[in-house]
Amino acid sequence: MPGTFYEIVTKINQTTTGWINYYGISNMKTFIKEMKSWLNHRLRQLIWKRWKIPRTKYKMLRQYGINHDDAMKTANSRKGYWRISKSEIIHRAITNEKLTNWGLKDISRIYEQRYLKD
Repeated sequence: MPGTFYEIVTKINQTTTGWINYYGISNMKTFIKEMKSWLNHRLRQLIWKRWKIPRTKYKMLRQYGINHDDAMKTANSRKGYWRISKSEIIHRAITNEKLTNWGLKDISRIYEQRYLKD
């Protein structure tokens, strides 16, 4: 995906919010949950891919609180981007809270606020 991470997240937020506004009246809570999971996975893959070289991957994993051994194993892994972005270490380094702090809106929360008012 071209553009800065901020531009990508902004476009995702616009698209998902509009999509929820249009299709939201249907009962799709489980679909929203699955979509949120896939979207977070895809963003982790994008971040991992943009770190490019093992040295940068190692440095960033260490910066996000991963210990030396785990960071070294993950940074030097030969697994593909999609597969490695499913790993527990990447999930500990790039948490859902971090993605939210970096500007990604929680689509399940948006859906619940708009359509699941009891």
